[in-house]
Amino acid sequence: MSSTVIARTRFSVLDRSRTREGHPPAEALRDTVALAREAEALGYHRFWVSEHHGVPGVAGSAPTVLAAAVASATRSIRVGTGGVMLPNHQPLVVAEQFGVLESLFPGRIDMGLGRSVGFTDGVRKALGRDKEVAEDFAGQLGELLGWFEGGSPTGVRARPAEGLRVPPFVLAMGEGARIAARAGLPMVIGDLRGREKMLRGIDQYRSLFRPSPWAPEPYVVISGTVAVAGTEEEARRLLVPEAWSMAYARTRGTFPPLAPAEEIEARTMTAKERGFYEAGLAGHIAGTEDQVAHELETVLKETGADEVLVTTSSYDRTALLDSYRRLAALFASGL
Repeated sequence: MSSTVIARTRFSVLDRSRTREGHPPAEALRDTVALAREAEALGYHRFWVSEHHGVPGVAGSAPTVLAAAVASATRSIRVGTGGVMLPNHQPLVVAEQFGVLESLFPGRIDMGLGRSVGFTDGVRKALGRDKEVAEDFAGQLGELLGWFEGGSPTGVRARPAEGLRVPPFVLAMGEGARIAARAGLPMVIGDLRGREKMLRGIDQYRSLFRPSPWAPEPYVVISGTVAVAGTEEEARRLLVPEAWSMAYARTRGTFPPLAPAEEIEARTMTAKERGFYEAGLAGHIAGTEDQVAHELETVLKETGADEVLVTTSSYDRTALLDSYRRLAALFASGL
């Protein structure tokens, strides 16, 4: 099946450094760096890392530090954050960090920015932030970009950020699509399971978009889980560990490390757990190469997206890498 729409679309990877049962957090971070090398060899356009605080299931708590390790271990792939959660930080410090990254790895760094604050009261207290701080995301974003353009009312200058061009992207959760459009910035929007909501966000972004020095026209990155395997059943098994982690988090209030698929499938679940688990398995793009190509073609035509940011996590690293290889074969050949 030939697909020019897949072949002309950029594909990128967001790895959340998910921890795994029986494996130390340090291994998750090393796995992220190793996956970045593989993604580069396979022809993915960018490789992003995430920010989570106090989450047992995620080792990636310092995305700019991890991005430096990824950029050091690779040569050409773009490297960035998906994202730095701006309300958690002073914009000056974020500008300085990205200024350092761009200075060390010129022309390769992306600045993906989100508006979430810590997920729990304890984390927010530890960060010295409250929920309301996210309400001024547009102002924080403007201040951050201003540091790159030079000067501030305080007379301080962000060094070495000032004068550098680090492409900003807005992670569009809720209000994010409108903020990205008004600021004239590229937008990352998920999740592939909520197709109608995603399409509404994209339509709103395109209709409100104002050209800026950062982006002359709208640029849409859609994000979500894509799993490719030799059979439909194998692809579904890739989804099992993350689906159970979500069900566990919804019923117990904490997001755990990934467990092996066979262990999860053998579990006796409560009706509530089962409901969340089944919902967690549904709606992703998963299957054989032909099935995934068909689904991708459909979603790309519906959204008109410029890029797909693949966010798949699984316990089985070998199967996960195989999935990324199979997907790369689709966009490399357009088949």
